[in-house]
Amino acid sequence: MLQAGGADEPGKVKFDNFEHGFPEGFGPGGWGHLAYAIGIAFATFQLVVAAWNFLPSQVVRGVHVGFLILMTFGLIGNFTAKSNAGRAAGWLIGSIGFLCGLYQWIFYADLIARDGDPTQLDLAVGTLLGILIFEGTRRLMGLALPLMCGSCILYWFFGQYLPAPFNHRGYGFDQIITHLSYGTEGFYGVPIYVSATYIFLFILFGSFLERAGMIQLFTDVSLGLFGSTRGGPAKVAVFASGMMGTISGSGVANVVTVGQFTIPLMIKFGYRRAFAAGVEATASMGGQIMPPVMGAVAFIMAETLGVDYSVIVKAAVIPAILYFASAFWMVHLEAGKHGLVGMKRAEIPSAWKALVARWYLALPLAALVYMLFEGFTPLYAGSVGLALTVALILGASITLGFSSNALRYVFWIGLALVVAAVSHNGLEIIPVVSVVGALVLISAITRGGRATLAACRDSLADSAKSALTVGMACAIVGSIIGMMTQTGVGTIFGGWIIGLGAKSLFMALVMTMLLSILLGTGIPTIPTYIITAALAAPALAKLGVALIVSHMFAFYYGIMADLSPPVALAALAAAPIAKENPNKIGWEAMRIALAGYVIPFVFVYSPSLMLQPGDPMAAQLGFYGAVAFATFKALVAIALFGMVAIGFLFTRLTLLERATAFAAALCLLGDFLFSDTAGFLLTVAIVLWQWRQRPRTAVAAA
Repeated sequence: MLQAGGADEPGKVKFDNFEHGFPEGFGPGGWGHLAYAIGIAFATFQLVVAAWNFLPSQVVRGVHVGFLILMTFGLIGNFTAKSNAGRAAGWLIGSIGFLCGLYQWIFYADLIARDGDPTQLDLAVGTLLGILIFEGTRRLMGLALPLMCGSCILYWFFGQYLPAPFNHRGYGFDQIITHLSYGTEGFYGVPIYVSATYIFLFILFGSFLERAGMIQLFTDVSLGLFGSTRGGPAKVAVFASGMMGTISGSGVANVVTVGQFTIPLMIKFGYRRAFAAGVEATASMGGQIMPPVMGAVAFIMAETLGVDYSVIVKAAVIPAILYFASAFWMVHLEAGKHGLVGMKRAEIPSAWKALVARWYLALPLAALVYMLFEGFTPLYAGSVGLALTVALILGASITLGFSSNALRYVFWIGLALVVAAVSHNGLEIIPVVSVVGALVLISAITRGGRATLAACRDSLADSAKSALTVGMACAIVGSIIGMMTQTGVGTIFGGWIIGLGAKSLFMALVMTMLLSILLGTGIPTIPTYIITAALAAPALAKLGVALIVSHMFAFYYGIMADLSPPVALAALAAAPIAKENPNKIGWEAMRIALAGYVIPFVFVYSPSLMLQPGDPMAAQLGFYGAVAFATFKALVAIALFGMVAIGFLFTRLTLLERATAFAAALCLLGDFLFSDTAGFLLTVAIVLWQWRQRPRTAVAAA
C-alpha cells in the first residue's frame, strides 16, 4: 500500500507490500524502460504460447514462473531501492529466478529421464527456486501467506516426529524438493498452470476492453438506468461494478476503476463516506463471481474438477445475480432510511444513446460468452475475444481519419466480410493474426493510429505487471498442495468435518465457512480457495454435497474474507478514494454484504440454485420448478437479512421487528420440518405489519 511519496521519486516511496498492485508506471529512468520491455516480452511470450501451443506444459509453467520472479524483484527494486545499486541487485536476483524457470526448458528431456533421481544441480536449482518464490511473495503480499506455506513445509520435513494421527511416514530432502520444484503437484501445479494460460489471457482481454472504452459504456448505462431512482448513485455503483465484473474478475481492480467515479458521487448525494466506500467494495468483490470472466479461482476450479469452464459459469450465474441483488437491495433500504434522493434527469446520460453509440464494444464479450457456452476452451475463446477487441480498437483509430460516415461504414462492413471469409471453416490462428497484423500496419500510417498502437503496447506491459500478484500467489500455494498430496494430511481435517457433519451438516458448513474467512483475512482469495477446497470440499462431498457446490461454497467465503477486517483488501483499496478509515469501511462492507454471506448456505441446501441435480424440491416441482422456487426463497431470505442489517423496510424497524425478520430468514435457510412454511408466514406477517405502520409514520411526520 502506498504510504508516501510518488512513483517517480526514487527513494521516497514507502510500501508495506504491493498486494493491491504496483503504482503507476514502471519505475525511474532506464530501470523503468527495462521493466517495461520485460513486461512486453512476458506478455508476448504468453500470447505466442496461447496461440500456437508449441511448448510442453511443464516448460510453459517454468518460463511463466521465471518471468514472475524476474519482474517481481525487478519492479520492487525499481520502486523501493534508494540507489541504482539496489535496483541492480533486485534485477540480478530476479534474473537468477528467471534462470531457475528456464532450467525446466533447457533440461526438459533430461529431467524427465531422471525423474525421481535428481542430481545435485537439480536439488540446488529447486531449492533456490523455492527460496525466491517465498521471498518474492513476502515482498509482494507481506508475511501471512509465506508463513502459512512455510509452516506446511516444516510439517513436510518434520511431521514424522509428531504424535498420531498428525504424523506422516517421513520424507527425504530430495523427495520434497523434487515433488515441489519438478512435478505438477508443487510450484508447477494446477494453480500455476491456470495462471500461465487462462488468467494471463483474460487479464489482457479485460485490459484491452477497458482501453476500448468499456468502463465509460458501463458507467453511462448504469447512470441512465438507475441514476434518477431513490439512492441512485449507490445503485449506479452496484450495477456498474457488476457489469465491470463481466470483463475484469478482479475485486480490487474494480474498486480503483469504477470507484474513482462512484464513491465521490455517492458522498456528494448524502451517503456516509464509510458506507459509500463499503458499497463499492462489496459490489466490486462480486466481480470475481460474475460470469463470464470470473476471477482466477473459477479457472482453477474448472481444472481441479476436470469440467468445462462453461459448467462453472452456468453454476455461478444465479448466485452471482443474487449477490448483486442483495447489494442493490441494501443500498435501496439505506436510501429510504435516510431519505436520500436520486440525481436530476438533466444530469444523467441516456442509457439508450450510450448503447447506440458504443454497442459494438459488447461484441467481443458476446462472442466470448457464445464460445464458452458452445464448448470451446477458455483459452480459445479468450484468444478470439482478445483478437476481436484489438481489431475494434485499431479499426476505431483507423476510421477516425475518414472524412465521412459512409467511408466508416464501408470500412467496418469490409472488415466484417474479411473476418467472415477467413473464419468460414472455423477460426484458425494464422488468418486471425494476419487480419490483426494488417490492421496494425494500416494504423501505423494513419492519423491517431500510432498513438493507439502505443496504447495497445502499454496494455501489454500493464497486464504483465497486473499478473504478478496472482501468479506469485498461485506459485507459492503449490507448496501446500504438494505437502497435502504427498503426506495425505488433508484426510485428517476431512475426517473431522465428516465426523461433525454426521451429526449436523449445518455445523460442518459453518466450520468450513469460518476456516475460509479466517484464512482469507490474511491471504488472497486464490490461496484461500485452494486451501479450503483441498481440505474441506472432499469431506463435504462425502456428506452428500455436490463437488461443484462444495467448491463454490469455499470460493464464496474466500471472497467474503476480502471484505472482512482486519485485512479487507477491497476496503483498503477504497479508503484513499473515500478518505475514510479502512476498518470503518470494512465493517460497513460486511453489513452491506450480510445477505451475501448466506447465499452459499442456500445453494448447499438447494443445489438447483446452481443448476445442479439433487434438490429435494425437484421431486415435487420438477427441475426448473425447483430452480424457480430456490431462487424465490433466496430472494426472500436476502430481503429479510437486508431489513435486519439496515433496520428499514417501509419505515424504521424496532428491535422486535428485526428479531422477527431474522427468525424468518433463518427458517428459510433451515432444513427442518415446516421450516419454509414458518419462514414464509413470518415474512408475510412482518411485511404486512410494516405496511400498516407506514401511514402512521407519515401522519406523525406531517
